[in-house]
Amino acid sequence: MSTIVRKLISTVNAAKPVAPYNQAVVADRTVYVSGCLGLDKDSMKLVPGGPTEQTEKALENLQAILAAADSGVDKVIKNTVFLKDLNDFGAVNEVYKRVFNKDFPARSCFQVAKLPMDALVEIECIALTGPVRTETAK
Repeated sequence: MSTIVRKLISTVNAAKPVAPYNQAVVADRTVYVSGCLGLDKDSMKLVPGGPTEQTEKALENLQAILAAADSGVDKVIKNTVFLKDLNDFGAVNEVYKRVFNKDFPARSCFQVAKLPMDALVEIECIALTGPVRTETAK
């Protein structure tokens, strides 16, 4: 039986984790990205503004982590979005669809009681790495 590599991903191009976890872990060709907040990578503070600004920064962090794992938004297969207030769903979607604008990944979205650092939004994903071809089932 061959050994599967578990690769820990860390990049200075995204906000560091706020607790004891890695930004992402790659197992074989699957990338598991931890929840990304709307944190400025230099100050480690939430960006000013509301759900729109925090979503923009969270997705910027997510993209940097994906790039560090030899992946990208085109290789994401599942996103999970956590919202402090589900009334922000529309504002978050407006930002989300600028990043995920074709061949959409599967997605779940939940309102939760509280997010780390009192954030308004957190986004995690599962993606692939390496060569990927997208096909549409008929």
